[in-house]
Amino acid sequence: MCEYLSIEDGDGEMNRDDFLRALRKYCRKNGLTFEVNRRHGKGSHYWIKVNAKSTTAPNGDYSSDKGPRRYVCLQLGIDPAAF
Repeated sequence: MCEYLSIEDGDGEMNRDDFLRALRKYCRKNGLTFEVNRRHGKGSHYWIKVNAKSTTAPNGDYSSDKGPRRYVCLQLGIDPAAF
């Protein structure tokens, strides 16, 4: 799995909060600025900014190589394989 994430509940699923925790660790390790605003996104979306790039993160399952994890990483210019 991801070196920036340790899933303690044992089910192997990554939700949005787990992903954001891993992304924060990734940014800290790589010297990138990281900002998340839970109120700026519309509905259940969070607004995320890494360096100068920003996107929204929908609620959902981030375990799959497809879907929101890939979308968010590509929008932020981060290799999805890091997660």
